[in-house]
Amino acid sequence: MTETVPLKLFNSLTRQLEPFQPVHPGEARVYSCGPTVYSYQHIGNMRAYVFADTLGRTLKFKGYALRHVINITDVGHLTSDADAGDDKMEKAAAQSGKTAWDIAAFFTAEFKRDLGWLKVTDPAKWTVATEYVPAMIDYAKSIADKHCYELDSGLYFDVTTVPDYGRLARAATDEGEGRIEQIEGKRHQADFAIWRKTPPGESRQMEWDSPWGRGAPGWHLECSVMSSAELGMPFDIHTGGIDHREIHHPNEIAQNQAHECSAHTGATIWMHNNFLKIRDGKMSKSEGGTVRMQHLVDAGFHPLAYRMVCLQAHYRSELEFSWEGLQAAFVRLKRLVMTVSGLRAQAEPADAPGARLAPYLERFEAALSDDLNTAVALTVLEEAAALKKTDSGEKLAALAAMDRALGLDLLTLRREELRIRPKAATIAEAEIEAILTQRKEARAAKDFATSDALRDELAAAGVEVMDGDPLGWDWKLGEG
Repeated sequence: MTETVPLKLFNSLTRQLEPFQPVHPGEARVYSCGPTVYSYQHIGNMRAYVFADTLGRTLKFKGYALRHVINITDVGHLTSDADAGDDKMEKAAAQSGKTAWDIAAFFTAEFKRDLGWLKVTDPAKWTVATEYVPAMIDYAKSIADKHCYELDSGLYFDVTTVPDYGRLARAATDEGEGRIEQIEGKRHQADFAIWRKTPPGESRQMEWDSPWGRGAPGWHLECSVMSSAELGMPFDIHTGGIDHREIHHPNEIAQNQAHECSAHTGATIWMHNNFLKIRDGKMSKSEGGTVRMQHLVDAGFHPLAYRMVCLQAHYRSELEFSWEGLQAAFVRLKRLVMTVSGLRAQAEPADAPGARLAPYLERFEAALSDDLNTAVALTVLEEAAALKKTDSGEKLAALAAMDRALGLDLLTLRREELRIRPKAATIAEAEIEAILTQRKEARAAKDFATSDALRDELAAAGVEVMDGDPLGWDWKLGEG
């Protein structure tokens, strides 16, 4: 473990950079809020997991033993984060005619496939909310007398019973709390549900008996229970999207304080990635109004091009997505893959990078240690890859060490794997290559009429010819 470059992370709770000081020496325990599996995850959702994976990879790069837990929410999350609307899983089940369990299984599998595409490392533990309901009931019972009160609709947490509620969001004001649904009988606007009773005359697919009636746990309760069960209290780092900073995580903190009888928030550091925005203000060019990883693949982009998009920006900065930006990131990825492929053809990675590469590794580590500055780290990696008159094996060793932290799969990814046939292409790749060969021959013979006709033929089949591509990538999906 490197002591000369301390790892500093931005703590949303204190709004400042802080040195990472693990609760358990040599070990890092991290909990990340996972998806509610009622639908597909869009690329904005996936940014949170690239960020959490980069954090985990950095912790391992720094020498810590990592225990990372990600939850799967398959019950309890309402259509608003603020105790409003219907249960997302129950609503999806009613709309589809399928069971909530089947919906959860399907969308969990889709989510995990997307993570695999992005080379997001599997956590040490996937926690599935429905498997922890008995523990949630016990947890709620332990805090009910001192911190909760019961209404006809369920058991509610009184936020005035814990110190400094809303400190994480800095939103414990009339304006901030005004976004929370007003339930008749609630003592305070910010009070939130620990347990929701099934209304009389109704039934849920997912419901359990409890001391407060048959029903389901509140969404906020789930994360407190699963994180404490798998990581203990306190643990090191809690991650999530910036939207969780306003309601969900403050409510988690309140529960943690109540259960542990402590002012400690449960996690030492709270970290949040910023939003991903679409240039035209909406998730366009796909059905349903959102862009998913599958859409990027269908458009002929390798999934790791999107990981590159995420790494090019700081996780705390708002990130704009555009198809042009994705294409530029894809070219950047291709350049790296081609460079590393050339090195692999010459040598195997050496046991150590060697003295000439040491300054690059030091700068790389310094960038990651500065609150995961992946944009700078990427630039250092590219500089090391371009270094001349350097032993190929030693250079590969350095690039391998850097890539283990960035997760671009550079030492195993092959150039041909980056060429993905666009879904919109109506001809096979072999046919595309054959027509391109004919077109090159026509251009060489200055038969531009034939060349243009072949180009138009490819365009009609959904393939855009890329004349003059410096990397020799001859085609991609057209923008039509």
